Amino acid sequence: MNLHGDLVDLFTEIVDIESVSGNEKPLADSIQFALEPLAHLSVERFEDTVLARTELGRAERVVVAGHLDTVPVKGNLPHRREGDRIYGRGTCDMKGGVAVALQAAAQLTSPSRDVTWIFYDHEEVDAALNSLSHIDPAKLAGDLAILMEPTAALIEGGCQGHLRFQITTKGIAAHSARSWRGHNAIHDMFDVLARLYRYQPREVEVEGLTYREGLNAVRIWGGIASNVIPDACTIEINHRFAPDHLLPEAQDYCRELFIGYDLDFVDGANGARPGLDTKIAQEFVSAVGGTPRPKFGWTDVARFSALGIPAINFGPGDPFKAHADDEYCDISDLHTCHQALLNFLQ
Repeated sequence: MNLHGDLVDLFTEIVDIESVSGNEKPLADSIQFALEPLAHLSVERFEDTVLARTELGRAERVVVAGHLDTVPVKGNLPHRREGDRIYGRGTCDMKGGVAVALQAAAQLTSPSRDVTWIFYDHEEVDAALNSLSHIDPAKLAGDLAILMEPTAALIEGGCQGHLRFQITTKGIAAHSARSWRGHNAIHDMFDVLARLYRYQPREVEVEGLTYREGLNAVRIWGGIASNVIPDACTIEINHRFAPDHLLPEAQDYCRELFIGYDLDFVDGANGARPGLDTKIAQEFVSAVGGTPRPKFGWTDVARFSALGIPAINFGPGDPFKAHADDEYCDISDLHTCHQALLNFLQ
C-alpha cells in the first residue's frame, strides 16, 4: 500500500480488500503496515482498529476517523472504473474517506494541529460491536472530530437521533370460518397505521441547519395460519428525530402520539448537534467552502458529541449511493476532500 503514490490507485487497492463487517483484519493489517514506517506518527492497534497520532505539542488536536467495514458484497467486487467514477462495494461508504485520510496522514508530517487518525471496525453492524465504544475515550479526545462519512465532499453537521419501538395488539384466536368467535388483532392495528398516516414530521432548525424528522412503520407481523383469526399483531416503528431532543424526549413524544398503547422501545441513540459554532469548526468550514447542510441519519459524530467534542461529517461519495448495489465514488470527490484536509491542517 503506497501512501505517497496516486490517490486513485490507493483508493482502488483499499476497495479491493474485502472488509465486510467482521472481516476487517486484512485491511487493518495493510493500513498498520503502511503507517508504522512513518516517523511522525505513533501507531497503535486495538483488535482491528488502527490509531495513528502526531505528538507535536500543538495547541489543538483534530480527530479524523473512518470505518473500515462495509455491508455484504453483492457481486460488486473487485472495483470497476467507468469514466470518472469508481464502482464497487465500499467505494461510497466509506473507503474513499479512508483513502483520503490515509494519504493525508502520510503527507502531513508537521500539521498545524496535532491529529489523531482513526481507522476503525464494526460500524455497519450492532452499535455494541463498534470499536469506538470500546476504546479508551482519552484516545478519542480532541477539539474537533471529522468523520469521513460520504457527504459528496460537502460538510454535513450533526446527525439525527433514532429509536425503534414496537406496538402489539391482542385478539382472540378462532377458526376463520367462525370468525365471530374470535377477535382479529391485525384489524386492530388499523388505528396505529392511521396515526402514522396522519403524522406530520417536524422541521426543526438547530444552529442554522434544518432537520426533517421521520416516523415510519418498518415491519409488521401477525397470524399463524391462513385459517386462524390472529390473536396478536406487532408493528415496528422507526423514529428519526432532530438533535434538539434527547432520547427520553423523543420517547415521550412517541408515547404522546400513540397514547392508549404500550410502546416497547427496542433501540435508540441520541443525535448530535451541528457543532459548527466553535472557532475551529468555522475554520474547517472556511477550508472546505460551500454551505453546510444537516446530516439525515445517525453517524458516529454522535459518539464524539457525547464526549463533548464537536464533530462534523465530511467525505467523498454521494450518501444516497451508500449500500447500493451500484455504489460508486466520483474521483473528483476524492481530490476535493483530500485538498480540504491539507488546506485545514497544513
